[in-house]
Amino acid sequence: MSLQTTLSAISSFVWGPPLLILLSGTGLYLTLRLGFLQIRYLPRALGYLFARGANKGKGDVSSFAALCTALAATIGTGNIVGVATAVQAGGPGAIFWMWLVALLGMATKYAECLLAVKYRVRDKYGFMAGGPMYYIEMGMGKKWKWLAKAFAFFGVLVALLGIGTFPQVNGITHALQSTFDIPVVLTAVVLTLIVIAIVFGGVKRISKIASVVVPFMAIAYVAASACVLALNAEKIPEAVKLIVYAAFNPEAALGGAFGFTVMQAIQLGVARGIFSNESGLGSAPIAAAAAQTKEPVRQGLISMTGTFLDTIIVCTMTGLVIVITGAWTEGVQGAELTNLAFNQGLESNVGSFIVTIGLVFFAFTTILGWCYYGERCFVYLTKGRTKGIKFYRLLFVVLIASAPFLELQTIWTIADIVNGLMAFPNLIALIALRKVIIGETKAYFVRLKTGKV
Repeated sequence: MSLQTTLSAISSFVWGPPLLILLSGTGLYLTLRLGFLQIRYLPRALGYLFARGANKGKGDVSSFAALCTALAATIGTGNIVGVATAVQAGGPGAIFWMWLVALLGMATKYAECLLAVKYRVRDKYGFMAGGPMYYIEMGMGKKWKWLAKAFAFFGVLVALLGIGTFPQVNGITHALQSTFDIPVVLTAVVLTLIVIAIVFGGVKRISKIASVVVPFMAIAYVAASACVLALNAEKIPEAVKLIVYAAFNPEAALGGAFGFTVMQAIQLGVARGIFSNESGLGSAPIAAAAAQTKEPVRQGLISMTGTFLDTIIVCTMTGLVIVITGAWTEGVQGAELTNLAFNQGLESNVGSFIVTIGLVFFAFTTILGWCYYGERCFVYLTKGRTKGIKFYRLLFVVLIASAPFLELQTIWTIADIVNGLMAFPNLIALIALRKVIIGETKAYFVRLKTGKV
């Protein structure tokens, strides 16, 4: 049995019915108990992003910077390569399941980031520390500390072997090689040196860069995608119809020629959706805990906009371009598929340049965000030992340098496995602390109505 076959079997087990039910069930429960908060209060949440006087309270960075740090980690190759991989292997129906997991995931993201602010602490270096490992230990009690450690351990693995390194670096190096003919080795060396210069500056340097790069790159990529969709506007209704129909009946929708199944569409749509927006994974709360705010609910609302922007906006743009151009039937995969779709949509090679530049920026900021996430998890496990932090950063850099030389399929399979393992402890904690989430939410909106917020 080959390594890829073994990894694929493990990934199928991890992303089997138990995790899919836990992810969707937690999101659905929170959606219902919070009264569809992610829909009702989305305008308010978007307004909070730029509200004056919002950054009152203890914290290391502004609420907007905390969101940008989280978005830096989420808007990455998942939005370009991940969507392409899902459609190529699971059919257009996978996009529908991405939408669904994003809608439910907004409630999940809100809840986990609320808890992150409520249960955060200052570490011995004076920085705010929070996230699932802290709200598991402090909210659920000391007897659950083993679960907190399990989350932190899996978080380090995701940073080192999953979202944080291999898929991002591999995507950058190979995209630059195929589009601009830049040698993989040269890109790997330059990228490694830049990462070294930034990650050793800590969260403030990372958040400062993310606050500038993330809004710019997201707006630019969405604008380019919008141009493709505008040029092919008449095909959009049919593409949406195909996405929805193929989600439930892929053989009939696609003529049975591609061999897709409903389970493939669900598994790939959910897995790639989670890879992209990370709702339920427990990563965004680590960034949210550093926000300057006194209100856990307010930061929860701000944080949930990340899932909306990442999947409902950016991933949808990529998915629609791939479907309306029919590029997904051409037998190519990854960034090459998205490149082909944009080239066909714009009827020129300009599409490849747009996708490649977008991919480089997206993936680079994801590397920075996940370096911070992994470091916070590592600090929790090692109780903040200085030598431990230096060792983690050094190991992260070494893996960055080696990532371009691994197989694409193996990279994505490993990422899926560690992502799924990280989600389990966090989702268990959200269920256990559901009364805290609901209570905090009700209390905040009562205070809001009476003008006490």
